Amino acid sequence: MPIPLPAPIAAYFAADREDADAVARCFTETAVVSDERQTHVGRDAIRKWKTETSSRFSYRTEPFAVAEADGETVVTGHLTGDFPGSPIDLRYAFVLEGEKIARLRIAP
Repeated sequence: MPIPLPAPIAAYFAADREDADAVARCFTETAVVSDERQTHVGRDAIRKWKTETSSRFSYRTEPFAVAEADGETVVTGHLTGDFPGSPIDLRYAFVLEGEKIARLRIAP
């Protein structure tokens, strides 16, 4: 059963099943994504990050918990796919700006 998520976050997880352009549109122009010890700044960098990640692995994320902490919306998702260490639960810490994502930090 899907959990209720703020609209911009729900849009991100839906876009993640589509393509890098759809993911990039979920973010502000100057958004920051931190994942796998790398930081990606701006929509173009986020698009590139998502393109590279998607070309290396097939995966699917199923969000199963959401909480608010320190100004962030933290979503815990079960990630499965053909990557080393699958499956794994990851925390997605979002900061929203209006109807877009301004910052995303992904960590175990």
